[in-house]
This record gives sequence, structure tokens and C-alpha cells, in this order.
Amino acid sequence: MAQWAVIIPARQWATERLFHNEVVTVAGGAGAVAPDDEVLLVADDHVVALCRAAKTDGDDLVLAYLRRQFDDPLPAEGLGADRPEAVDPEVFRRLAARLHGRSPVGLPNWLVSVAMPIEAATPADAVRQFWSHVRELGPAELPAYVWPSGDELSMQAFVLGAEANQDPEEEDEDD
Repeated sequence: MAQWAVIIPARQWATERLFHNEVVTVAGGAGAVAPDDEVLLVADDHVVALCRAAKTDGDDLVLAYLRRQFDDPLPAEGLGADRPEAVDPEVFRRLAARLHGRSPVGLPNWLVSVAMPIEAATPADAVRQFWSHVRELGPAELPAYVWPSGDELSMQAFVLGAEANQDPEEEDEDD
């Protein structure tokens, strides 16, 4: 089983950070990577995940996530090529060992909410309009609010997967 580093483009990395996907498809990344090979996923010169090659679909490479470290990625330290690159086993082991692999057991519970005022004739119509707005605005414009279960005062707004200030009065103070 070979060990590889594969780079994903910035636009794809931005999308991966927004959604919890089980796999990532790298266009044109198949090359010499075979199913069951281990892959360090690199984005913006950082190692963001450990994956296992699931299959190739023509020139595309499908990788199944094993461990992710999206919020605190590791410096790539010499990894990086425009196509899959074989990695020295020692370097691979060192970087893979530093990636956090967390079991869902014992993880904190978070509450996530999207709320918006909607004028509608019925509750069902309000729900239809809500989902239409969510689909139309998406994660680029619609803030999601997150807080640890039981600690509502710690609520933070996130837009595009990053913390975003939603207080217009604080924005005015910055000017």
C-alpha cells in the first residue's frame, strides 16, 4: 500500500470546509493512486485530512475521509505538487500521527440554528419559504448560530464556515 499527498484547489477546499462529506473527489487526481492507498489531503499548503483512496472514476480520484483537521490544519512541511505525489513513509507517518482522529464518543454537543423572520399565511407556508431562503442564500449569506449545549450565552455566528460578527453596532465602532 503506497502513501500519497494530494492537493485540492482553494475553491474545492472552501466547499469541503462547509459540508460534512464522507468522501472527496479530486478531479484529475487518479494517476498512480490505487484503491486502499493512504492519502494526506493538502489545501493551502496545509495537511487537512488523512484519507483512504476509495476508487478512481476515470481521471478522478475518490478519497474517503479517515481523520479531518479542518479547523487547525498542519503545515504541509515539504509536501505539495499539482498532482498526486508519493510521500516518504517516515514523513507520512509523522504527519498522519499529528492529525487528530476523534471518536464521536465523548465529543461535546453543539446546538446549531438558522433563524429568520418570515411572513406567511400558514406554518406550512412559512416552512416552505424558510427552505427556499436557505437554498437561495446558502452558507455565503445566511449566518448559522452555534453554541455548546446548555451555554446559550456562548452563541457565535458563522458564515462560510468561519466566525462572523453579526452586530452592526460593533461594525460601526470599527470604522
